[in-house]
Amino acid sequence: MAPWHWIVVGVIAILLFGGKKLPELGKGLGEGFKGFKDGLKGINDEPKAAPPAAPVETAQASTPKATSTLPR
Repeated sequence: MAPWHWIVVGVIAILLFGGKKLPELGKGLGEGFKGFKDGLKGINDEPKAAPPAAPVETAQASTPKATSTLPR
């Protein structure tokens, strides 16, 4: 993009958000990019070997059938 494109974008941003909101928006955008970058870094890291999971014991219990209380 040409430099004058950035100037137009900046002017539009100031008109839309106002001068006081722009630093807050920039900070939020920067934190968002940082979090995204950290998230991507976590995806690329190989997980450490986890201990094998213990088998889950299930109790077999009978459940009563639901009956409708609505009139027919």
